[in-house]
Amino acid sequence: HVQLVESGGGSVQAGGSLRLSCAASGYRFSSYCVGWFRQVPGKEREEVAAIGSDGSTTYAESVKGRFAISSDNSKNTVYLEMNSLKPEDTAMYYCAGRDSVSRMVATLCETPGRVEYWGQGTQVTVS
Repeated sequence: HVQLVESGGGSVQAGGSLRLSCAASGYRFSSYCVGWFRQVPGKEREEVAAIGSDGSTTYAESVKGRFAISSDNSKNTVYLEMNSLKPEDTAMYYCAGRDSVSRMVATLCETPGRVEYWGQGTQVTVS
């Protein structure tokens, strides 16, 4: 039973920074990918960034150069470092993932329909 737990959300002023964490447990296989997604009421959930266990990463154009995704395999945790935050970054942020016996690259977790497990979400508010 795979569980993903997000933390690190909060309120910050524009131009500020936050670091989100996604702690995973219960992976069945050693290869995995994890994506960060965000959603505001009335809009579809959108990709923010993703990382594969091979080290590959992908980013949405809107966050390139401002956000950085990374992983600490010893802690089974994926991080999303968010810098130069803008009011339009305000959203509920979710981490989601999947695992496999095969090599897992970031693109396999870059759309909501391709992931299997979801966290409960953490709110980010930028004013």
